[in-house]
Amino acid sequence: MFNDKSVLITGGTGSFGKKYTRTILQRYRPRRVIILSRDELKQYEMQQEFNDPAMRYFIGDVRDGERMMQAMRDVDFVIHAAALKQVPAAEYNPMECIKTNVHGAENVIKAAIANNVEKVIALSTDKAANPINLYGATKLASDKLFVAANNMVGKARTRFSAVRYGNVVGSRGSVVPYFKKLAAEGHDHIPITHERMTRFWISLQQGVDFVLKNFERMQGGEIFVPKIPSVRITDVAEAYAPGIPTKIVGIRPGEKLHEIMCPADDSHLTLEFEDHYVITPTIKFYSRENDYSRNALGETGTPVPQGYEYHSGNNPHFLSVAEIRAFDQQAAL
Repeated sequence: MFNDKSVLITGGTGSFGKKYTRTILQRYRPRRVIILSRDELKQYEMQQEFNDPAMRYFIGDVRDGERMMQAMRDVDFVIHAAALKQVPAAEYNPMECIKTNVHGAENVIKAAIANNVEKVIALSTDKAANPINLYGATKLASDKLFVAANNMVGKARTRFSAVRYGNVVGSRGSVVPYFKKLAAEGHDHIPITHERMTRFWISLQQGVDFVLKNFERMQGGEIFVPKIPSVRITDVAEAYAPGIPTKIVGIRPGEKLHEIMCPADDSHLTLEFEDHYVITPTIKFYSRENDYSRNALGETGTPVPQGYEYHSGNNPHFLSVAEIRAFDQQAAL
């Protein structure tokens, strides 16, 4: 699908962008892979690692609509990964978060339509489902923008979808490196927020593979949610800091006990497929039928029961301590 195509990744110097770049270069022969980000040092460092002839590096910010127009010339596929993601930073700097996560999304949409990009997938987050902090609220607004963008295209070919998943093992902000660090330094306890807290568990490679597959599945307007295992925070602490006592420090502001990816309020819009869910649009697209029960790959989905909610606490698949350790080793490959 990506052979001889041009792919642009906003926020491409982040952990997702690097893994996506490595994967697409290994599996396909793209004409161009464009890394757009605002950090020249990270771009320089990434150039040392990825020097394939297809690679292009653009300094730019999604807040800059004119730069986005330039960056998307002759681009076929866009992965929108750029965002301000730190919950406390968003609370203290709300307008900056809105400028990047909401106005930046708008700029990506406008540039994609103007340049006749074929498909755009935006990365969402579990925090966009029933948001209780500003970061989650901006990502919900971003999701709504990308869904509604399918109504803005008219007769153009551009289609927009979003992918939502939770905690990425070992990524920046993940608790895993923190627990490992405390254990290595010989701390006498591991701080955990709540003994009943749960989280979804996904590797960076699984996230990349899910996005790649959804470029093939998408019709435009879907929010894709993968079926992935959950973990208990107490088991995570034991997996990475075995034998060290835990200490309850309390849930932080803007944090939930369980991650929600398909809210009960959206159950009437949610379809269940074999290995994922699709949250369908709340609005009707006048240019086509809103039938998402069969995707572009021919996979079929069925409506979930009314009131159904997919969250990390009610997930039927939980990893054991041993499975968490094995998962970590596999994720590091």
